[in-house]
Amino acid sequence: MFRKRSSLILCGTFLFVTWNAVLVLLLWGRAPPGQQGAGQWDPASMPTDDVVGDVIRVADSFESELAKQKEILSQILSHRSLWKPANRKRAKVNVPSPPVIPILVVACNRVTVRRCLDKLMELRPSAELHPIIVSQDCGHAATADVIASYGDKVTHLKQPDLSDIPVRPEHKKFQGYYKISRHYRWALNQVFRTLSHSSVVIVEDDLEVAPDFFEYFRALHPVLQSDPTLWCVSAWNDNGRDGMVDPGQPALLYRTDFFPGLGWMLLRETWEELEPKWPSSFWDDWMRQPEQRRGRACVRPEISRTLTFGRQGVSLGQFYDKYLKFIKLNSEFVPFTKLDLAYLQEDAYRTSFTKQVYSAAVVTYEDVKQGRLSGPGPFRLQYSSKDSFKVMAKNLGIMDDLKSGVPRTGYRGVVTFFYRGRRIYLAPPPGWSQYDPTWS
Repeated sequence: MFRKRSSLILCGTFLFVTWNAVLVLLLWGRAPPGQQGAGQWDPASMPTDDVVGDVIRVADSFESELAKQKEILSQILSHRSLWKPANRKRAKVNVPSPPVIPILVVACNRVTVRRCLDKLMELRPSAELHPIIVSQDCGHAATADVIASYGDKVTHLKQPDLSDIPVRPEHKKFQGYYKISRHYRWALNQVFRTLSHSSVVIVEDDLEVAPDFFEYFRALHPVLQSDPTLWCVSAWNDNGRDGMVDPGQPALLYRTDFFPGLGWMLLRETWEELEPKWPSSFWDDWMRQPEQRRGRACVRPEISRTLTFGRQGVSLGQFYDKYLKFIKLNSEFVPFTKLDLAYLQEDAYRTSFTKQVYSAAVVTYEDVKQGRLSGPGPFRLQYSSKDSFKVMAKNLGIMDDLKSGVPRTGYRGVVTFFYRGRRIYLAPPPGWSQYDPTWS
């Protein structure tokens, strides 16, 4: 449309100039108005020896024609509104820049950090959007050499304070936990205060990540930012052992009241809240206390996006042989950034999840354990006390410990898992209202 209008304007202007040029040449031979008859040639119309008269006559004719051409030009300009927008500068559209979400690898003395870093390097979609920061404690030279071998592909930070921490005599065996807590505080301050990032995904040096690890956190970053009832996003399912998750639902996500850790995203605003009161030891259990959680939840997946391969550590393999080494790592890429995740919003999720749980058929522990379930499920297995929860959880193969009364993966007291191909909700009675911190 614009090209057609431009051609029309250029053509009109050309004709206007050409027409006036022709007129100047022809008017010399034209008789004054009213003297020339139709089809007649009048010798009087030819130039005469009266030069002044001829000039006046030509000027009068030219003035008359000029008035007509001014009218034509005025008509052309009256259509300028049709093509003027094409000459305007296009309005600038402010497209928000994609968020930069760094990966903080917390390292100490494991040279197997290479396995963690290699997988992160292999899978990250952009070095600019996901810079890798390795914060090393312990001063272990061999591990430092491994990290240094990546050159400028990673930022290598070294925790400067390697001294022992004064502890009570009975806590001397927990010195490692005190140092880990000190390291986390220092490293997170480096990320948020020194490097000025607004969010971070924290992994430890013994974690391997799934193919859609970065996709998962990129999709959930705006969810975490916009929902004040959430305070973290985790890649981990504590009960995500192979056979206890639904392999057909790799895109399924949950809210959980239990802080999972093991590959988790934190915002700077939350760190500014936590840092002034950061504990001297056992930071992860401290995160699970109601004073820190403040009724907020985390997002976690049905199938874990991280897998731990580090049996040796300060925990001396606690839970590793029984649970952690059997965790299923997701292998199917899920395009989370293209999915509608609005179902994770608190009000909608609570209503939908509660309805699913308490409309499920109630079964007994014996029915579940012996495989006497009829139909595809889901099914609800009810507990009424701390002891009944622990007995059923332990015998069904899910983690039975509670922190400040919250079971692992629990949401409003409900633990969901797969058992012999069917969905089971291990749930408190209807009407549940709050956790009992004495259940620990």
